[in-house]
Amino acid sequence: MTPTASGAGAGASAAVAARGATIGAPDSACRLPVTFALAKNWKPESTVPDSTGSTGSTGSTGSSAAPGDDLAAEIADALLHQGPVTAVCEVDAKPAGHIGFLRVWTGEPGGADARSVLASFVGAEKGAGHATYRAFTTGGLSGTEVEYRVTSEILEDTKTERALAVTTPDGPVVVHLGGLDDEEHRAMLPAYELAKTTLRVTAR
Repeated sequence: MTPTASGAGAGASAAVAARGATIGAPDSACRLPVTFALAKNWKPESTVPDSTGSTGSTGSTGSSAAPGDDLAAEIADALLHQGPVTAVCEVDAKPAGHIGFLRVWTGEPGGADARSVLASFVGAEKGAGHATYRAFTTGGLSGTEVEYRVTSEILEDTKTERALAVTTPDGPVVVHLGGLDDEEHRAMLPAYELAKTTLRVTAR
């Protein structure tokens, strides 16, 4: 791993993971308004429903879905939305030996700035608090990142999460890093830093 500056306002250098694939371009695993590099062995997968609407719908066969199927579909739909943005890509760290994900969320174009988008995103997460925001710049983009704590009533545990937001002509983008616990979160930070320092608007 190579130390590099993690962006304006970070206050210290941060380790950056070895590069693997790049996502965001039309021919990548996830088509996004931005492109960025993934850590080696991290596996991306689009969370956008395909054209068949296979995310819980039964199609037009005339058969009705079971109540449990409808509930599962509603829960899945709720998990794909947080504040003003929708989950469009999930990058799994398990192939690299970690338990956690780097998730990408996008929103509709509008007048909201990166800070307000990020504040709404954090505010929509149950149990979130103690948020610290700071500005950063990378690849011609200016954005905001946040570090915050999330308390789970079910697990009776509190852990650190981190996210960044930028605005693009195609709308805001949020990149979020969670993790099973604080130890896993710290271990995955180099992958987050790699994403942040290689973030670019997708070429049109």
